[in-house]
Amino acid sequence: MEELLRFAPVARYDDHADAVPPADTAAGDAGRGARGGALHLSAILPAMSAAIGHPIPTVVHHDPERLRRALGMPEAASAIVVLIDGLGYWNLAMRLGHAPYLRSLMNEPANQRPIATCAPSTTVAAMATFGTGTCPGLTGMAGYTQLNTETGKLCQLIQFTDAIPPTDLQRQPTVFERLALRGVRVTSCGLPKFKDSPLTEAALRGSDYIGGVTPRDRVLAACRAAQTPGLTYLYVRDADKIGHGHGWDSDKWIAVFERIDAQLAQLKRSAPAGTLIVITADHGMIMADPEQRIDIADEPELSRGVRVVGGEPRSLMLYADDGETAETIAARWRARLGESALVRTRDEAIAQGLFGPVEDRIRPMLGDVIVSAAAAVTIVDSRTQSDKATHLPSVHGSCSYLESDIPCLIDVA
Repeated sequence: MEELLRFAPVARYDDHADAVPPADTAAGDAGRGARGGALHLSAILPAMSAAIGHPIPTVVHHDPERLRRALGMPEAASAIVVLIDGLGYWNLAMRLGHAPYLRSLMNEPANQRPIATCAPSTTVAAMATFGTGTCPGLTGMAGYTQLNTETGKLCQLIQFTDAIPPTDLQRQPTVFERLALRGVRVTSCGLPKFKDSPLTEAALRGSDYIGGVTPRDRVLAACRAAQTPGLTYLYVRDADKIGHGHGWDSDKWIAVFERIDAQLAQLKRSAPAGTLIVITADHGMIMADPEQRIDIADEPELSRGVRVVGGEPRSLMLYADDGETAETIAARWRARLGESALVRTRDEAIAQGLFGPVEDRIRPMLGDVIVSAAAAVTIVDSRTQSDKATHLPSVHGSCSYLESDIPCLIDVA
């Protein structure tokens, strides 16, 4: 666990596929060599577009066919991609005894390697990265909360509360809508309430959406859709929901994980023969340590010069007061937090490629200072956050292997 909670190297956004580490189940080996490139969440949909014969390049991925080969996806007329919210590679690997179908996939050498998600390792940023095949620096979706540059206030991007409208904020075309423009069938299967949600509109627009009340309804809808050549997307949310509520290592989480495995096994049994199945996630989760919780409300040095705090407990974006510089705020935070967090100015984070290439209009949406929590630390602000939000048992968002390594498991029905 100590190894898994170390910071992973910053992942790159390109088609690089030559220097990725060999498949290995050791976290130390998983971090060697180049990270990201073809082995990245942003590469999955471009690679799948090539697999179904309609390659869609993006701003950061120019060669979908190379991505397909690097990820080991076979060609197929029809493909289903399943995104399991919160099921990181190492969360999955440590609980394989409860998941016979997923265990069978992990026995395949091609599946015995994690790929990288985006930074921050959180749903809002990852969904847009996945849906567009790009990066937070281009989608403008960089955290649970961030600055609305039109109002100067903090907005929330799950429900888009006080936010810039979805298609105005997130202007990158999605892979779904680009496939649809070519006449390719694209179907999304999820909860009915997500059909017209702002997050769907921003990150996953362009598909025909089929709402299903129960997990079985959604799985069978995906299998029916796959009878026609094209691409099908299936979203599974419960691992993240139960992880936040009870902890990812709780009995309740394990029970949900077992049900998810059963749903995926049913998908495999019910999908048309020859259908490509790809199973991935948006991020992993860690168990927060209550003894390592830091509350900005109790830390005058941390709140000094900070106008507003965005992000989430594992990945904060600090917006400076007028007259304050990012460097002075970063220096105060480094002095107070030491090894409890990695503190970068916005310019440093962008130069390191943390958000991928960044558009000029999006730069001010990112914090003047970016704080990535280390180990099992959480950094909260009880002045603005609810008691429940500051005491979540499992969290994510930072750059540890446990949070930022995700699965990309490939099967064929």
